[in-house]
Amino acid sequence: MRSNRRLRWAVAPIALTLVVVLAGCSQQQLRGFLPAGSEGATNHTSGITGLWVTSWIVLLAVGVVTWGLIIWAAIVYRRRKGQTGLPVQLRYNLPIEIFYTVVPLILVLGFFAFTAKEQNSIEHVVKDPDVKVEVYGKRWAWDFNYPGVGPGGNGVNEPGVQAQELENANGSVDASKIPTLYLPVNKSVQIKIESRDVNHSFWVIDFLYKKDNIPGKSNYEYLTPTKVGTFKGKCAELCGDYHSLMLFQVKVVTQGEFDTYIQSLADKGQTGILGPEYNTNSNLPNNTVPSAKK
Repeated sequence: MRSNRRLRWAVAPIALTLVVVLAGCSQQQLRGFLPAGSEGATNHTSGITGLWVTSWIVLLAVGVVTWGLIIWAAIVYRRRKGQTGLPVQLRYNLPIEIFYTVVPLILVLGFFAFTAKEQNSIEHVVKDPDVKVEVYGKRWAWDFNYPGVGPGGNGVNEPGVQAQELENANGSVDASKIPTLYLPVNKSVQIKIESRDVNHSFWVIDFLYKKDNIPGKSNYEYLTPTKVGTFKGKCAELCGDYHSLMLFQVKVVTQGEFDTYIQSLADKGQTGILGPEYNTNSNLPNNTVPSAKK
């Protein structure tokens, strides 16, 4: 009877704490502290959010059970006044051994299955996307190509420069000079991701996904932007001195605004594709010397 009473006193504060914490959660906390702008940003973000939130809820439950058992064992089996020697030992308890073997196995298999399912959805190849773009990472900026559009269907391009820090602005940068990738809303997009020099990683934060830029290799990302807006991006792979200034942004716009932007690049003479001939690694496959435009 005394042990049951003590157990209740040990469990009650834990339960009360959980109730208070969960009741005070904001919407962002309920979404697992994911970026606020990620909700509905692409056709993949809801699935990624669901996987993430479900995972931490399950793991939180596991943690609560584990902490509860630790506290319970520490209270119930503590050395009492006047006791000497070791407390009663418990060995070869088959139910307990089955429990701590089977439950973790189920959790691992469950996490693997749901993660693989979501990854297959994200990595699904769209055979005939509405829009194709090419992204080249370079120290320490980004080049964006839009193949198959513009005069003669030869494509247009937007060469990027490194983010420029503002003087006396505590590390702020000039947003007007950050490389910008334009995408039309509600259109399927294929993004071809490459590197001109070292490993980089193309990461649009609110899209909840990143893809590595690897020299000599083309990676692909498929998505459909579903929310108009401007989304921040950065390199997520340490790539040298100015890695922190390798920033960009993605503007998801209407089809009309996208077409106007493509035409503006053509009007500025930024036609053609900035291809692998501009890679700084001279030993990469298929590299050639850039020729001057006539």
